[in-house]
Amino acid sequence: MRTIPILMPQLGESIAEATIIRILVEPGRVVEAGCDLFEVETNKATMAVTAPCAGTMGQIVATTQTSYAVGSTLAAFEISAEDALSLGLVDDPTPAAAAPSASRSESSTAVENLHFKISDNDVISTRQPTVEPVVGGLPVPAGATGASYISPRMRARMLELGLNASDLAGVPGTGAGGRVTVEDFEAFLRALEQHRMTPASPMRIAVADSMRRSWTRPLATVGSPVMLDALLAHRKKADPKPGPALYVIRALALALSENTAFAGRLVGNRIVHPLAIDIGFAVEVEDGVMVPTLREVEKTPLAKLVPTYNKLVEQARARRLPNDVKRPGIATVTNFGTFGIVWATPIPLPEQNLVLGLGAGSKVPHWSDEVQQFIPVTEAELTLSFDHRVLDGGGAGRLLKRVAELLQKPELL
Repeated sequence: MRTIPILMPQLGESIAEATIIRILVEPGRVVEAGCDLFEVETNKATMAVTAPCAGTMGQIVATTQTSYAVGSTLAAFEISAEDALSLGLVDDPTPAAAAPSASRSESSTAVENLHFKISDNDVISTRQPTVEPVVGGLPVPAGATGASYISPRMRARMLELGLNASDLAGVPGTGAGGRVTVEDFEAFLRALEQHRMTPASPMRIAVADSMRRSWTRPLATVGSPVMLDALLAHRKKADPKPGPALYVIRALALALSENTAFAGRLVGNRIVHPLAIDIGFAVEVEDGVMVPTLREVEKTPLAKLVPTYNKLVEQARARRLPNDVKRPGIATVTNFGTFGIVWATPIPLPEQNLVLGLGAGSKVPHWSDEVQQFIPVTEAELTLSFDHRVLDGGGAGRLLKRVAELLQKPELL
């Protein structure tokens, strides 16, 4: 038998650490290849660390509710020499390698694989990679400003505690020009200790960081009512039935394909147009929001989008989205009407400059030129939040109008 360490794997791009939620296998248990050993949580999803092959769980050094950096040892795992060889964890022993004249011994051999590392000494290193404060360990720093000036001494103290400048936005400064001093900062920390505090989940911290970065841009929101009667009538007859948000996603994709500059990004003195019309949609999960992405929506008819959309909703709610749908699209659609909200100003993701919102529908009187009287219709508010550096109110209004026009002909979506 050989003993190998189970390491915290790289669970996605820019993921530096993960938190152990549950230990699924007790020491001494024999497991099959692919068996889930640990359930871990990153700032993007909940995933599992699995067994590389059949073996026996050894000593577990990881503890629940603790964050471990990528590469940290979580447990020992005993496997057969044959499995170690088949996994490529050790070199194939040959007569030449076994000869006394060999220049190096097996004990010095250490081969690394995707998630695991083995040494013929059967020794698991107790040295663990360091884990920095959760906020500092996020893929992109917040970069938002709260206090007007932060001295190097106070910045070092904040880094030690995993805080950023925007956390001090509500701290009154007693220094020159309203500057927040170290004494102000320490008084703020002492005051916090008098309150009930609970740890924020990685998901909540990731959402907060994303919104801070988004708010560094000049954002604006416009809105316009849209009639939903044609959409609802089409949905009643459709099989499978698209959700209202999916109609909006498809309409937005078609509108943006007609003028990709609306979804462009300002980089220097140029507008960078998107290569594809990939649209994300917001899904509420416990303590946060996940945004899976539908690819090339302008090329895919509505009926073919339904099964993919429904599957992504289920995976998002389980926080088990595949990596390929986590990459952000060029815009996001959020159906805040499901919460009874009529009008809102959602904030676009840092990588995007557009987010389209759909409010709750309700019956309202609408003047009909055909019958020359008011008739009841189902109406909802469409809102568009955008980066004002790229898009002005007129362009945003025309984009909203085009989306509303496309929603009146759902059979063409």
